[in-house]
Amino acid sequence: MIQDFVLFEYLNSLNEEVRDYFKILSPLYPLWLDDYINTKALKRLSKISMNCGTDYSKCFNVQYFYSNLEHSVGVALILWHFTKDKKQTLAGLFHEIANPTFRHCIDFMYDDSLKQEKTQKNTKETILASTEIINLLKRDNISIEEVCDYKKYPLADNETPKLAADRLEYNFSGGLTLFKVWNISDIKEIYNNITILKNEDGKEELGFTSLDIGEKYLQTVSKLWPSWISDTDRTLMQFYADMCKSLSKIGELTVKDLYSLSEKEIIDKFLNCKDSYLKEAFQNFLKVTKAYSSDIYKEDKYCVKVTTKSRYIIPLVRIKGKERRITEVSSISQKIINDYLNIPKGGYYTYFDFVFKPYN
Repeated sequence: MIQDFVLFEYLNSLNEEVRDYFKILSPLYPLWLDDYINTKALKRLSKISMNCGTDYSKCFNVQYFYSNLEHSVGVALILWHFTKDKKQTLAGLFHEIANPTFRHCIDFMYDDSLKQEKTQKNTKETILASTEIINLLKRDNISIEEVCDYKKYPLADNETPKLAADRLEYNFSGGLTLFKVWNISDIKEIYNNITILKNEDGKEELGFTSLDIGEKYLQTVSKLWPSWISDTDRTLMQFYADMCKSLSKIGELTVKDLYSLSEKEIIDKFLNCKDSYLKEAFQNFLKVTKAYSSDIYKEDKYCVKVTTKSRYIIPLVRIKGKERRITEVSSISQKIINDYLNIPKGGYYTYFDFVFKPYN
């Protein structure tokens, strides 16, 4: 069942800007989706921030809390809008159902800062463990195999720097919540120009029908990208990883906790840790406002060397009936991409200005 976008139980819990944003992503709301959103396995994601712990730090001025669940619903709404296919929509909704608290920070804990995929390996197992979801899939005559891997649907996910629903959503919401680079009307103008195109591999991909709008999108969204590879962001994510690993070493945090407790509950563990050294380290972290870089290791600081994942987009645009990468037809866009790719993404030391040596 589909009907005009009105406030349902889940949507009514969101702030007004997010509701308006979701209305843009899918003006016709799929009522059947609510049953899945309200399962325990998915509601757990409402306690996990999309911004990987930045909400609790003075290093970033996060506008408001935007949850991993909201991101997942956003991806689902994009897929529903463009495909009206339940299987693709659910694959988008479930794509981060196996995420731990602090999301990609935990990838750093497993030495996966470059690809950031370790935490997304158990999607099928997580779905299988949810009786609620299994029963809903049976009701809708959908198999687990059809929804447990969103990578099988190119409109849901594809390789960087192509544009798919996941990448489109976290760039839109990041520009609303992490850094205010656009408003709702900007998103509406951009989104309404997006359609399904065929890329150079013959696969479906989201892209633009107007070069002007494509350029506007790239000029705006590219303001976000440096923050996701910045010294401060890399150091912050590694710090959360090292805190979780250190608490695990002394028996005050388990792997299970990362998949059952909220971020605030784990932060309470940091702040009330019986180990005064770890407790003080997190208290000091809450005071810092930036990370610093260094060519040499700083013995008296929390000092790390981390290389991180590049996050950027080179969208398709339809020009005179033909699909082209925007960098092929726009010198402005080519410069934006070149400037981003020339930003260092690690390979040198970064540090916070306090002493902390994690437990190994």
